[in-house]
Parts: sequence; C-alpha cells; structure tokens
Amino acid sequence: MVAALARALDAVPGVRLLDYSADATHHRSVFTLVGTAAPLTAAVLKLYRLALDAIDLRQHHGAHPRIGAVDVVPFIPLGDTPLEACVSLARDVGRAVADRFAVPVFLYEAAATSAARRALEQIRRGQFEGLTEKLTDPDWQPDFGPHVPHVSAGASAVGARGALIAWNVNLTTSRLDVAQRVARAVRHSSGGLPCVKAIGLRLSDRTIVQVSINLTDYRTTPMTAVMDRIREAAGRLGAAVLDSEIIGLVPENALPDDPGTTLALTRFSPDQILERRLRG
Repeated sequence: MVAALARALDAVPGVRLLDYSADATHHRSVFTLVGTAAPLTAAVLKLYRLALDAIDLRQHHGAHPRIGAVDVVPFIPLGDTPLEACVSLARDVGRAVADRFAVPVFLYEAAATSAARRALEQIRRGQFEGLTEKLTDPDWQPDFGPHVPHVSAGASAVGARGALIAWNVNLTTSRLDVAQRVARAVRHSSGGLPCVKAIGLRLSDRTIVQVSINLTDYRTTPMTAVMDRIREAAGRLGAAVLDSEIIGLVPENALPDDPGTTLALTRFSPDQILERRLRG
C-alpha cells in the first residue's frame, strides 16, 4: 500500500516525490514532496482520500506516537520562500481537510494558534486512543473540523516549520528503561540539548531498544553533539551505540565529514541528501 500511495502522489501534476519510507516497528510511513502551493494542496488532499479509505487506526498499533491515519503534515519553506507562506498554506490545507473529510485538525509549530499547540508532542499526548476524551477539553478543541475524532482516522496535525532531521539511534541493550533515560539526557524538555526531541522505544523485531530523535535545528545543535551525548549517557548505563539511521532526507551541511563512522550510520545513501534530490 505504501508504494501505491507513493505512485499516486508522484502522479499529481506539479509535484515531485523526493522520498518515501516505511518502518514496520514504528508502523508509520513518511512521504517527502516538493512543489508550489496549489499542486501540494492537491497532493495532500489526495493522500487523505486514499489513506482514509485504506487505514483504520483501530486495527493498527506501533511504537511511535500518533493521533491519525495521516498523522502530521508539515509545510517547509525551501529557497527564498518565506515561512509565512507555509503558515498560510498550512491553515488553508487544514481547513480543507477538515471540511472535506470531517477530520479534526490541529495547527502546530509556526502555524499554531496558541503557544500550547506549537509542540507536536503536546498535540499527540494521549494518542489516537485518547482523542475522544481530549477533544472534550475546552483547551483542546481542534482548529478546524468536528469536536469528535474521525472514527477510523482520528485527527491530524498540520503546520509549518523549518527542516527537521528524523534520526534513530539503536543501543546495544534490550532494556527499555535505558533508552528512556538516554532520551531524557538528550532532549531539550528534560534539560538536555537545544532543539532535540527524543523518546525511547523498544524494537521487538531486533530485541534491542532505540532512541528516536527529531532534531529541529541542526545549526544550533549539530548531529555530532547529539551523538556524543547519547554515547556518554548510554555508557554510564552500561550500554553503547549499535548503529543509527536517518529517516527521509537530510540537509547536506548537517552531516559530518565521515557520517558512517561519526554517526554510526548504516544503510545511508547519498540519495538521502536533500540538495541532491532537489537537483535530480
């Protein structure tokens, strides 16, 4: 199904599918599209139509937090496009999704309508299973759409932000508490590094654990600084870094000179470098 969705999105006139990936343990897929506002709007609405027809979250479970079949749609400015243009697009698309599919939509990051909703993790708190109760809270009424979840597709977060690096670091242990403690050591909200979000997860198919990271500004906190902190924190707990992987695309200047060694990257391809895909 993931490959079929990718082909359908790539067929939208004016849109290029730069990358897509899927992970059985996390039980989520990521699609990276580039285009101008109107084609991207058409592609996102097509994605919702196809995903809502195919996915029933009542039957799906995975390690990664989520609130919807189409969990999150971020618009990211490239080139000289201002962030404000992406904010406007996010709000227009969020309204269209809610109107067309009766999916509650929360605006987040730069498009958020309140400070409490800027952080995606706050919107995801409680996940799909907790949405019915969450939407009864006056502070958590959606920005667009009904005040009850879509029965099978839940809700969605739509927003605007800068480039983000999604990065998973696997540890040489099966102890979930170790991954969770390492995540606390690196994430900003727990007193760790600026611009780092992290959670500890168990990879049941590999009998190891993982620190799953979103690095929201690699210029402020380089990937090497994050890896150094992870190695230090894991070492104190009797574990080490096994390997790591980048999910989707990464800006070229975010990578150190020898990412395979410095970041313990496996299965990394130069095709994952954002600028190369844009030139392709």
